[in-house]
Amino acid sequence: MPTKKPTIAVMYFPGNNCEEETLIAVKAAGMDGKILRWNTKENLRNFDGFVIPGGFAYEDRIRAGVIEAKDPVMGLIKEEAEKGKPVLGICNGAQALVETGIIPGLKDKVEMALAPNKNPFVSGYYNAWICIKSSQNKTRTAYTGFYDKNEILQVPVAHGEGRFITKDKSLIKELIKNKQIIFQYCTKEGSLIDEFPINPNGSMLNIAAVCNKKGNVMAIMPHPERAVWKRQLPDEKKNDEKTNSIKIFESMRGYITKNQKI
Repeated sequence: MPTKKPTIAVMYFPGNNCEEETLIAVKAAGMDGKILRWNTKENLRNFDGFVIPGGFAYEDRIRAGVIEAKDPVMGLIKEEAEKGKPVLGICNGAQALVETGIIPGLKDKVEMALAPNKNPFVSGYYNAWICIKSSQNKTRTAYTGFYDKNEILQVPVAHGEGRFITKDKSLIKELIKNKQIIFQYCTKEGSLIDEFPINPNGSMLNIAAVCNKKGNVMAIMPHPERAVWKRQLPDEKKNDEKTNSIKIFESMRGYITKNQKI
């Protein structure tokens, strides 16, 4: 009897973008999916996981992701995350997860911020191709199951507020201790150099992605859904092979299949 494909809800808020690319990546990874508006009447409990895409939800008024984080549907997604379902926030979605406190999720409050980029040449929004590497082992999260530790991905960043920061030194120690730093900005060879353009926004510890302690929720600032096929990369042409960015979504599929009855 064939195994049922996991079904992913790609949540759309006013001002989001890349929801179509995200859904394409979900399906390319062997899952089913559906784009749902923030005010959907569908029962979210029927979905096996969630992706919150990038963009500028609610025009990023006040600060990036904060109004989106207060939307009632985020409370429902938090409830599903607490059941162990995977929730992936990309760029603006990552900002929203931080603003809800789901990331890093060690206390029931906002513990981090995604601050304006620190960049010596560009003030505000910055868009470029960069490299990140997987900083944990295969079993650490729902998004690393198909990665080797220190495996390098080429992906784009496109944000104005992507700098993971906190003034809480004890939180930094906890993130390291709990292995919650999942992807870090690096050189093409994998070196962690804390300077522009290697670290494109000045993020502490070169952080590109953070997960919750359980590992089923991840906030990532770069856009893996924009780099699923080699033809999308700046130095490739007409190549329909998949890149290793798809492994984030394939790992999500593997996690659901292993941990949930579908």
